[in-house]
Amino acid sequence: MLPISQYKTILFDCDGVVLNSNFLKIEAYRLTALEFGASEEDAMRLVNHHIEYTGISRNIKFTYFLEKILNKTVDDASMHHLLKQLNYEVERLLENCEIAQGLDVLREKTKDSNWMIVSGGDQEEIIRLFTRKNLLKYFDVGIFGSPDSKEDIVSRELKKRTGQRPALFIGDSKYDFQVAKKNNLDFIFLSDWTNFSEWKSFCAENKIEIYRKLDDLNH
Repeated sequence: MLPISQYKTILFDCDGVVLNSNFLKIEAYRLTALEFGASEEDAMRLVNHHIEYTGISRNIKFTYFLEKILNKTVDDASMHHLLKQLNYEVERLLENCEIAQGLDVLREKTKDSNWMIVSGGDQEEIIRLFTRKNLLKYFDVGIFGSPDSKEDIVSRELKKRTGQRPALFIGDSKYDFQVAKKNNLDFIFLSDWTNFSEWKSFCAENKIEIYRKLDDLNH
C-alpha cells in the first residue's frame, strides 16, 4: 500500500463507504418484495440474497427473485415494476442517511487524484441523491452504477486517461475486494457500516488493510 496521497485514481463504493446506507437498502429490498406481492418469507429470501451478494447489480438480484424465489418468468413489465419500486424506496429511505465525515479533508489530501464512485446501486438514483446532498463536487471523474456491473465499470474506466495507476479501491464487501483484485488495484476495507458479517475472518485470510471509516484515512 502507498500513502493515500500518491494514488492517481481512487475508486469508492457508495453504500457503506460514503453513505451509511447498507441497512436502509436491506429494508428497501424487503418492502419492494412485499409491494410486489411476495410473502414475508420470500421477501426475506430476497433480502438474504441481496446481503450475500452485496455490490451486485439489482437487475441480477431481481432476476434471481423472479426465477428462483417466485418461480416466475422474467419479463420486462415485472422487472420495470421492481426496479421502479426499489428506486422509490431507496430514495425515500436514504434521504436522511448519514454521510461519511472527513470527505473535505480527504479530497484536499488527495487533490491530485481522480475520484469516482463505483456502485452496484442505480447510477441515476445515486446521482440524484448526491446532487441533493451536495456530494457530486468530490467525484470529478463521475458516478457509476447499475445497470453496468462493478467489474465492467472498473475495467472500462481504468482504460481512460482519468483511470491512471496506481489506483486504490475503497469498499466494504467481498465483491469489492474481488473486483479490485481482478483489476490489480490496491484495496482498503471499511468496517463500520458493512453488512458483511464475516468481514473479520475474510480480511484476515486475504491480508486486507482495514479502517473503520473514511475519516480514519485522514490520520
